[in-house]
Amino acid sequence: MSSKLTIPKGENMSAGIKALVGKRMTKKIKFMGQEIEISKLSVSQVMEIQNMAQKAENDEDEGFNVLKTVIRFAVADAETLTDEDFESFPLSDISSLSEQIMKFSGIGDGQGK
Repeated sequence: MSSKLTIPKGENMSAGIKALVGKRMTKKIKFMGQEIEISKLSVSQVMEIQNMAQKAENDEDEGFNVLKTVIRFAVADAETLTDEDFESFPLSDISSLSEQIMKFSGIGDGQGK
């Protein structure tokens, strides 16, 4: 009695970490009563946001630009939002959205959740 083990080949096989380059982790959250999809920020995006935040430390306008950048990086279709579009949202809602993105990306309290 002999048994032959067949190992499947093809696209479903793990190709290693290199295959994950550029892959985005996403989740759905509620924003203003609607479900939207957010993505985890990449390392380069986090570094860009941190640099912007350092420069914006005591400048409210620059702080708002950081908030818009976080959302544009991580929310599906947000890169097309204009500054005027952002100004039409309640500040508390977009601040909360930004915080959720940062937490999901592993920055701040509740990292990676």
